[in-house]
Amino acid sequence: MLSYTVYSEAGGVGKTTLTWNTAVAHARAGLNVLVIPLDPQDGNLSRLADVDGDRTDPQADSLVRHLVGSPRGEFNDLIRRAEGVDIVPEHNTLSDLQDHLRREKQKAEDFGDAFNIYAQLRRVLSENGVPSEYDVVVCDPPATESIHLYNAIYAMRNLLIPLEPSAKGEASVQGLEQLATNFADQLEIDVGVLGAVPMGYKDTADQREMLEDVPFEVPAVIGDRTALMEGCWKMQCSAFEYVRKYRSPRRDYEVETLAQFDEIARYLEQQAGVEAPSVPEPGALDEDNEVTV
Repeated sequence: MLSYTVYSEAGGVGKTTLTWNTAVAHARAGLNVLVIPLDPQDGNLSRLADVDGDRTDPQADSLVRHLVGSPRGEFNDLIRRAEGVDIVPEHNTLSDLQDHLRREKQKAEDFGDAFNIYAQLRRVLSENGVPSEYDVVVCDPPATESIHLYNAIYAMRNLLIPLEPSAKGEASVQGLEQLATNFADQLEIDVGVLGAVPMGYKDTADQREMLEDVPFEVPAVIGDRTALMEGCWKMQCSAFEYVRKYRSPRRDYEVETLAQFDEIARYLEQQAGVEAPSVPEPGALDEDNEVTV
């Protein structure tokens, strides 16, 4: 199984966009994919994938309830599906996740038991057979150091870093590398960095120089695709779906970007030894779907 957390300390770098489009690229190749977004703020992956209908319902079951041992139903009932990808949608209770987990830790310690607040996502996934059911599992935590991030890292053990191609982005990568090392040492686990993906690249001299210094593998460099990404958020879909349904005429450079998401997915699968059963031509789209705009 391939598992990874998409994370950058810098906000607005395209973390959620990279997560969703890479997940769809895995699914396009015939893999079973589960995405676990953990961002308590609005404008997150559940919104992008249009599966956030129960977010504000206080009576709804949620991942947080499962993390603290108070579920209102089966884990599988949490899952929604969009563009061939399974998703555990975000819920507003994520905002209080740290408080909930700390209370559970205190209760356990009062009875002389251990409770690792960082290991609860991994526990829930293991208890519900996720490692055996899915080929790929991806987490999208918020762009801050938080209990959400630490649970994601502990569960996934690998990072994919969306990178702002600037001095600021380079500094954030160095900080993230140190954070991952410290966290791994603290919890005695191995955390690997699968690669870094520059987002919004404009091919300036400074950006070219910066790319030479990226300390990780770079499977693709995503150009400045502001209109494409804004269209995805507006229509609540992946770039594949947006170009397929809403771009007429299609822009060659946008199809090239789709191919890059496919290439990133193939690179990540190769790192984990996962073989996709029906790999499409990079960027290829199902022409049976009519373009409507």
